[in-house]
Amino acid sequence: MLSWSVTFFILAIIAAVFGFGGIAAAATGIAKILFFVFLVAFAISLLTGRRAVVD
Repeated sequence: MLSWSVTFFILAIIAAVFGFGGIAAAATGIAKILFFVFLVAFAISLLTGRRAVVD
């Protein structure tokens, strides 16, 4: 998911260089959303994935 965020960020930069403002804004918005979704998923996996099993 982080790779998709980086991909859309790079797409936004390329679109901004060529002057496609609407496409750059859309790609930046998608990149931001995916980045925050990644952060939430990462935090949840840290909290739930490291529990020790007690016999």
